[in-house]
Amino acid sequence: MEGPWVGTWRPHPRRGPILAEFATPGPKYWLPGTTGHTAHDPTRDRAPAYSFRGTKCPLGTSCSPGPRYFIHPSITKTGKHVAPSAHVTARPKTKIQVTPGPSDYTTDPANRHVFLTAPASSMKFRPKDFRGFRTPGPGTYTLPRVLGPQTVYTHAEPSYSMKWKSQYQSCFQDLAKTPGPAAFGNVEMDVYKRSAPKYSM
Repeated sequence: MEGPWVGTWRPHPRRGPILAEFATPGPKYWLPGTTGHTAHDPTRDRAPAYSFRGTKCPLGTSCSPGPRYFIHPSITKTGKHVAPSAHVTARPKTKIQVTPGPSDYTTDPANRHVFLTAPASSMKFRPKDFRGFRTPGPGTYTLPRVLGPQTVYTHAEPSYSMKWKSQYQSCFQDLAKTPGPAAFGNVEMDVYKRSAPKYSM
């Protein structure tokens, strides 16, 4: 005996469907259909198929209450359409009771913009921007001296300085370095003598 097989039976490919594989009355319903696109019979020609969709759901922005609500014909998409009319109201109250008169205005400065005038130069103060750019005038500079010991570009001759008179061993020399009589104030006599009686009023 060769292999696990008994007798002359050997495995072979299945020749057709088995009834035990179906829960339907029989294998006749297993045949593919000839209509539609899915599971079509490969032995039959398949015609082009077109899908039919239902209507789209209305958008939330286009929903309206419906025709049961009455809208006045004068109401449009831009507002209420009415004929132009004037409003009859009272005069508004203003806080300013006194208004300027004709004499408060002057038109003289505006005449040069309306009528032809001769060219004229306006006199005005110097602007503040030019104050920082002012240059010094001729009187600000001084010429270097040519006499004396400290000259710039000339040869200096020997010079002698003149000094005041010395007070060494002079009668005006203060050797004691003491204050004079005028440095002290007057002392009242009641300090060093017997004071007289005084009466206050």
